[in-house]
Amino acid sequence: MSISSINYGSSVLGAQIRNINQQLTDLSTQLSTGKLSQNYSGMGTNEGFAIASRSQLSNIAAYTDTMTNVNVNINLANTALQSMTTIRNTVQTGSATSSQDLNVNGQTVAQNTAAAQFGSMVGVLNTQSGNRYLFSGTAYNTQSVANAGDIINGTTTQAGLKTVMAERQAADLGANGMGRLVQTQPTPSSVNVSEDVAGSPFGLKIAAVSSTLTGATVTGPSGSPVSFSVDLNGVNPNNGDKLSVQFTLPDGSTEQIDLTASSTTPTPVGSFAIDASTPVNPTNTATNLNNALNTAITKLANTSLVAASAVTAGDNFFNTDSSAIGTAKTNQATPAAPISGTTALSGTAPSNSIAPGFAAGDSITVNGTTLSFVASGATGNQLNVTDSIQTLMSKIDSITGTAKPSTIHGGSITINTDDAASLSISGSTPGATAALGALGFSSSPITATQPPLRVGSTPASSATTLVNGSANTVKWYTGNDGPGSPRSTAVARVDDSVTVQYGAQADEDAIRKQLQAVAVYGTFSTSPTGQYSGAQVAALSLRTTQALTPQAGQQKIEDIQTDIAMAQNTMKDATTRQTQAKAQLQNIVDQAESASPDQVASEILSLQNALQASYQTTANLAQLSLVKYL
Repeated sequence: MSISSINYGSSVLGAQIRNINQQLTDLSTQLSTGKLSQNYSGMGTNEGFAIASRSQLSNIAAYTDTMTNVNVNINLANTALQSMTTIRNTVQTGSATSSQDLNVNGQTVAQNTAAAQFGSMVGVLNTQSGNRYLFSGTAYNTQSVANAGDIINGTTTQAGLKTVMAERQAADLGANGMGRLVQTQPTPSSVNVSEDVAGSPFGLKIAAVSSTLTGATVTGPSGSPVSFSVDLNGVNPNNGDKLSVQFTLPDGSTEQIDLTASSTTPTPVGSFAIDASTPVNPTNTATNLNNALNTAITKLANTSLVAASAVTAGDNFFNTDSSAIGTAKTNQATPAAPISGTTALSGTAPSNSIAPGFAAGDSITVNGTTLSFVASGATGNQLNVTDSIQTLMSKIDSITGTAKPSTIHGGSITINTDDAASLSISGSTPGATAALGALGFSSSPITATQPPLRVGSTPASSATTLVNGSANTVKWYTGNDGPGSPRSTAVARVDDSVTVQYGAQADEDAIRKQLQAVAVYGTFSTSPTGQYSGAQVAALSLRTTQALTPQAGQQKIEDIQTDIAMAQNTMKDATTRQTQAKAQLQNIVDQAESASPDQVASEILSLQNALQASYQTTANLAQLSLVKYL
């Protein structure tokens, strides 16, 4: 009789040993990897939380990368803006304190410095981060600003700033060098000064006249074109009597000429001689007044006007804001005179009002907003038909949001806008359309002239209009210039519900005005030996200093820096939150997926003991025989 051997491999004990071996293998893997399992099925019931947490951790990592890149861009932009501030301070200090001594090129040391700094500003504004131009807005792959040499000197087909300034100066001075003023003596005892053309944007504009001249009659300023006259009426003024004439210059500044009657010999500067012949001849005094006025106007035109012309030419070239201009019209008063800010929107002759005027029930549309005209009690976007033209312009300005108020002078209305492309004013009723025509706007809708602006005809000294020069003038800003905030041209999501805006454009007011002021100051030159050259540069230096001085209510370079600093603060707060969340989420993942080394080691020791016992039992069973069994 034989006894078959025991198959330990298929026995319960053998299966238990294999199970223990597998557990040891799994625990060894856990000990070496730190993970509960190498696949999701072995992770346990909490793995769903771990998967969700891991997804959020991935998002946080992506946000971190985004913020790193955005911070690089912001830091570069801030460095560029800080350089702009340094340049501003350097040029401003030079324009305010430097000597007005001219070199052989007709410029001062401070102007030479400004010309060099302009090139530096252009380089700063063309700063790149990777392949992104930081001051181009959404057109980030386009150079922000044209080359400095092209901006100043132009190209073979397009004029630069230097040409625009020269044209404008010729147009503002006029052929006689008197700022487009015409001076005559209608009678031997009188003097008359008139603007050459009604509604012209060029030259000196007569703003106000006052007199203490004994026996004299002063008329105006009035008429179209605007003029004033002084008639001595055959009477000599007394010593110290004065004539004062105030002029508005192209850049909006005002200058006043004061002429004092004097019997002192020689006649002091700023005075005119009272005739001292025997018998006294007041006609000679009138001639002396006429000559003194001619000298004073010529000096004003060739000093402050030249400086103001350069500043205005810079605005025509650089400023992306623009305006709509209504041609000169007269009111229906007796005698008729150019409309002014006080002229009423309606009325019957001979009142100071326009005809045809606005009537109750009329309306106009300004950039999509309706302005209605009522008989009285106007509220909100309403106007009384008895309101003034100035009230209408102020209401339009409040809708367009222009930073430069609209103006009226000599019957010419200028409606300013910060976005030339968007300006649209039209009459919603036939009566309103007719009334807009009475204001000088014959076409509908009223739109803004697109910059840059150039002198409209040749010779420039007799031109009377500004025209769109975009076809033959260098476009200095080449980035995105669409509507909307420059900051919104670069947006990044830095958290699930948080975005930051950090875009910038070189045509922002603060940047553009600084670039414009430095360019004009560094480009302007005059004759090194001219009679008025020093005074011209002095007047321009004063305007440059003012232009580079930050003004309350206007954007400053520091405001842009503050905006992008806010974006950095937002990202800093997001980073703090994400760091805390990251720790919590990682803890969830670790709890669900990680194996404790101490616990694993303990389990391995326990299994090793169990395995040793199993092996001993197996060994004993292996030595079992029938003899031993019996």
